[in-house]
Amino acid sequence: MNKVLSIPIFVVCACLFFTACIKDTDFDQAEDIALTPVIELNLIYFNLPANRFFDTINSTQILTVRDTTEIRFLDDSTLQESLKRAEFYFKFTNSIPRNFQVDFQFLSEVNDTTYITGTSVSQGTLSSPEITEFIENIEGEDILRLTQANKVVVSVTIPSSNENLEGTLNLQSKTTYFLEY
Repeated sequence: MNKVLSIPIFVVCACLFFTACIKDTDFDQAEDIALTPVIELNLIYFNLPANRFFDTINSTQILTVRDTTEIRFLDDSTLQESLKRAEFYFKFTNSIPRNFQVDFQFLSEVNDTTYITGTSVSQGTLSSPEITEFIENIEGEDILRLTQANKVVVSVTIPSSNENLEGTLNLQSKTTYFLEY
């Protein structure tokens, strides 16, 4: 009885095998495939208390505070060739009753400026911190200049300060890289 069932099953399978649809495969289309990964990374963060803008020993204002961060991942040649667009997102939370100018200067290994951007940050209060968001999109010719950088210098400038100034300026930022291989 087993032989009787296996013959019809074999015939059905053989018919399906020889009459199945087969689509021609064009292997030249493989050249048209593009991988487009998106990479998100934390960039810079800080908490600057108001007292950083005043020198209590000398009783003088410190109007600009600077910090340098290395960004070595941009110097990879594969990344430089594949990077199509970059987006920087900066979120400031300011509880200091002063406006700020914040500038970002991207520098090469020999300290040549490759890219500059900046924004103003609105003043806040201790009881009601002000949030300022800033997005910088970089494309085209600017991408090449950006990839030449291996560090970024952040300069935070306050118009005036005194020893009684209170609050904090907080920055959180990330960068999103749009690649194409």
